[in-house]
Amino acid sequence: MIYTCTYPSPLGNILLAADEVGLTGLWFERQKYFANTLPKETISQETPVLIQAKKWLDVYFSGKEPDFTPALHPAGSPFRQAVWQILLQIPYGQTMTYGEIAKKMAQMQDAPHMSAQAVGGAVGHNEVSIIIPCHRVVGTNGSLTGYAGGIEKKIALLELEHTDMSGFFIPKKGTAL
Repeated sequence: MIYTCTYPSPLGNILLAADEVGLTGLWFERQKYFANTLPKETISQETPVLIQAKKWLDVYFSGKEPDFTPALHPAGSPFRQAVWQILLQIPYGQTMTYGEIAKKMAQMQDAPHMSAQAVGGAVGHNEVSIIIPCHRVVGTNGSLTGYAGGIEKKIALLELEHTDMSGFFIPKKGTAL
């Protein structure tokens, strides 16, 4: 069974979902792919995992780095799971490029090359945003692109973490990266 609750963040409401194992989803309302992995039937009830996730978000939105991670259980292919594990290793307040993640994936799979676009697809379909920090991934040229919650939220999250934003830019729609 999947349990859900809503968290009122400073950036808008967040829907949290969990099963008996861990957090299965964390989405800003109206974001791209919003709750796309939720089954039709869920129970609106706070569970220990959801309470822990809300505590993590309380610490995070207070401007501090949480010193714990709630149990996570996002569904995804082995490739996506591997990319999400790399995202969990990006330190608070820092960023990594899609290309850097692709290089790490190639090394892990003992492959000569890995597509940054494939990595981008996995990053974009991260079901547990913020806690699995996909907002910390940027384009190779410093572009702030590709956040399902919207570029404004990505910028707000990076600023909350006191990330050095001096080398970043927002590409105009239709601009090739």
